[in-house]
Amino acid sequence: MDILWQYQFRIILLGDSTVGKSSLLKRFTDGVYSDVADPTVGVDFYARSLEIEPGVKIKLQLWDTAGQERFRSITTSYYRNSVGGLLVFDLTSRKAFEHVREWHREVAEHVKPHHMVFILIGHKSDLARERQVPREEAEKLAAALGVRYVETSAKNNSNVDRAFETLTRDIYQLMKAGDIVTRDGWDGVKSGFNAKILYPPEPEAQESKCQC
Repeated sequence: MDILWQYQFRIILLGDSTVGKSSLLKRFTDGVYSDVADPTVGVDFYARSLEIEPGVKIKLQLWDTAGQERFRSITTSYYRNSVGGLLVFDLTSRKAFEHVREWHREVAEHVKPHHMVFILIGHKSDLARERQVPREEAEKLAAALGVRYVETSAKNNSNVDRAFETLTRDIYQLMKAGDIVTRDGWDGVKSGFNAKILYPPEPEAQESKCQC
């Protein structure tokens, strides 16, 4: 039986091939890591629920996209139905880091007019000796894109949960503020059968009882 959830967020992972998107997802959803992984063909799906605050459980539908150019026409069709995106690069690859802006720009062109929330992920932080992208440079890019930055390692299980939880909380807060809303024909955010009302009605004033 499925765990009850109040909202479902569709999240997409973006970035060059071999930056470790699949490893991040498998660590986050299954708690496992493998040094050997087959390249993603098209799109793979994962899911996990998070209790973002007491009584509010959010189901994440996670889309792992192929980074190769030949699959780009397949993955672009998934952009429109996503509310959040992880822009992932490999900390040991200058090339993957330099492609982040291209990924961000490409998605932004497809998701209008709805809002999409991003987070920048510097992956493979365990490979410190092979690092090619300084933290300060990555943080500068994140600031330029207006997004948060987190460094992760699927191998060491470092900051993996934190990355997904941070993005989920940011989306949820924008929902509460009314900047992101559910609507017909868009699957980025869906309400569950047991949806908690974000703004519960004020309790009715109790009638005063005179103890005369």
